[in-house]
Amino acid sequence: MKALFESTEFTLLLIFGSFLFGQWVFKKTRFPLFHPIIISLCIIIPFLKITGIDYKTFEESSQFITFMLGPSVVALGYLLYEQMSYLKGNVVSIMLSLFLGSIVGILSVIILARLTGADETLIYSLEPKSVTTPIAMSIAEQSGGNVPLTAIVVLFCGILGSIIGPPILKLMGIKSSVAKGLAMGASAHGVGTARAIEMGMIEGALSGLAIGIMGVMTALLIPIIHQFI
Repeated sequence: MKALFESTEFTLLLIFGSFLFGQWVFKKTRFPLFHPIIISLCIIIPFLKITGIDYKTFEESSQFITFMLGPSVVALGYLLYEQMSYLKGNVVSIMLSLFLGSIVGILSVIILARLTGADETLIYSLEPKSVTTPIAMSIAEQSGGNVPLTAIVVLFCGILGSIIGPPILKLMGIKSSVAKGLAMGASAHGVGTARAIEMGMIEGALSGLAIGIMGVMTALLIPIIHQFI
């Protein structure tokens, strides 16, 4: 039986099934804590514990999903290509806003962490919270942070941003689709981009752009900021 649970087919069924179930629950309740990803985790983690399947085996069985990250990035690039007209005349403002967003994202973590007495390892783990998981994990590893903690924090930020981002943008009276997309991608990376696509094609395209630029800027800025703070 354990061999069946460790198979690629069953692992993919478990992942897709738990996520689709999470989507159904979220659509029925619209309760923020019933986000599809949270529900998926609440199903998959206990299942792995009960069946005794270690994470490495689970990861190997789910390589297809990891592989599909590549085509999904290409899809975001095509989405951006279709909305290129919205970049004309806005390149400077877009780059400046993402540059400032990256600085604020890094400095806010450092300042709050030091005010609360957090050690350097925790600071290094939290600094890349606003970039997509693979880049954040790489940055944390090079800085000396706790990589698993970074992955958890990034996922949490993505889920939180996708939930509270749209209401906050509405509350602040932001109507620009470009601004909405940049804000979602810069603060909630991949999960936020999925939510931005639901908001509109322009929002989704600009959110995807924000993911890439925020990743590059954060990776470049963190070592520089460490030299001064």
